[in-house]
Amino acid sequence: MQHRTPRHTFERLDRFESRLSHRLADLSRHPPTLKLFQVVSRLGDWPAWVLLSLCQPLWHGRAGWMIAAHWGVTAAVAAIVYRTLKTRLCRERPYITFTTIRCSMPPVDRYSFPSGHTLHAVMFLLLITPTTPSLLPVVFPLALLIATSRVVLGLHYLSDVLVGALIGGGLAWLSHLLLPISLGWL
Repeated sequence: MQHRTPRHTFERLDRFESRLSHRLADLSRHPPTLKLFQVVSRLGDWPAWVLLSLCQPLWHGRAGWMIAAHWGVTAAVAAIVYRTLKTRLCRERPYITFTTIRCSMPPVDRYSFPSGHTLHAVMFLLLITPTTPSLLPVVFPLALLIATSRVVLGLHYLSDVLVGALIGGGLAWLSHLLLPISLGWL
């Protein structure tokens, strides 16, 4: 049995995903689409999640501060997990591997796998669901747009986004299991 290194696995996956990555990145050639995804991507850097966290006391009173702290701890753990994976697995971004894929926004770091923006978007979507479900009509489309923006802007492969979403979902689930206190205060 041949041992597969992450690099070898990513090279095969890159080739497999290249056509779809090209098609989605070509959407950025339309200026209004490009602007939309750039703005959405910037919101996913951190501003949307910090704002939603800091607004929890407005919706839940004193308990909102504990919810915000719970989310902050979860986000910090997510950042550590994401950074560790990204720096260990070292998957090059699509625009680096395929020079025909347009990079429409400077990346925040070098490597592609997993998508940290998507990880946090899905994680916050699932953290918000039990505490503030009234925000779902806003947060669900935002999370979907953030995930899509990462591929359209040429910064991630679809598999980076899918794995980021799975990790974010898993971290939110674990967070609710380990820190259910925010749910008990509502």
